[in-house]
Amino acid sequence: MKRVMSIQDVSCVGKCSLTVALPIISAMGVECAIVPTAVLSTHTQFNDFTFRDLTDDMEPIKEHWQKEDFKFDAIYTGYLGSKRQIDIVADYFDTFGDDENLIVMDPAMADNGKLYVGFDEDFAKEMAKLCSKADVILPNISEASLMLGVDYPGEDASIEQVQALLLKLAELGPKHAVITGVELGDGKFGFMGYDTEKGEFYSYGNDKVDMKSHGTGDVFASTFTGAVMNDKSIYDALKVAADFTRAAIQNTFEDPNAITYGVNFESEIPYLLKSL
Repeated sequence: MKRVMSIQDVSCVGKCSLTVALPIISAMGVECAIVPTAVLSTHTQFNDFTFRDLTDDMEPIKEHWQKEDFKFDAIYTGYLGSKRQIDIVADYFDTFGDDENLIVMDPAMADNGKLYVGFDEDFAKEMAKLCSKADVILPNISEASLMLGVDYPGEDASIEQVQALLLKLAELGPKHAVITGVELGDGKFGFMGYDTEKGEFYSYGNDKVDMKSHGTGDVFASTFTGAVMNDKSIYDALKVAADFTRAAIQNTFEDPNAITYGVNFESEIPYLLKSL
């Protein structure tokens, strides 16, 4: 059985971060080892949530895993809460990364052109540096713009604007730069990527569901990582992730009793497993 290390926070209620990564990757037949960076009572859409920083636990976890000589087929990071955590994660990449495994980064830090509460431009620059150690990076348009320090083109950015962002992201060093949440024309919504080794753009989309929800980026990144571990190519794994994320959004959109803080990804896991 393959093993993925996922480094991100635990939002106890909210369908994001590790509460998305752990069930999706596990359902795909892959062991998911976790490095929790913080524990929150809910995700940050709610008011008055509790927050416990676990930064001080990250280094001892790494040292213990080194002693046990644990190996990982992939390392997948999501929301990181501080520049200190970025530095620690860079050390995780150096310690556990090798030529045989895959490093996937979802630089979860912004939406709609604005950084999440608690982050600043310096944080975005440090996240960009971390991208140099990754094989695949999965920012949305906001995160790509902020990491690069360029003007935000809006959620309806043109294909040419997204391609320009991808070329700049490629200069950071990943093998694949992928921007999620891209309007592809003709009502299609999905991703656009750039293969830095082949020098080629690629894209894929589905009919857009007229609904925005928290945590869909985490669903996408977790599914992508699990699909690669199931021996899908990078592009095919991205397609699996796009299809499953869209299915989860559609399920939620059609559910009159749907919660407002996440998508019904659990209901669509049987569909996901058939796609493998």
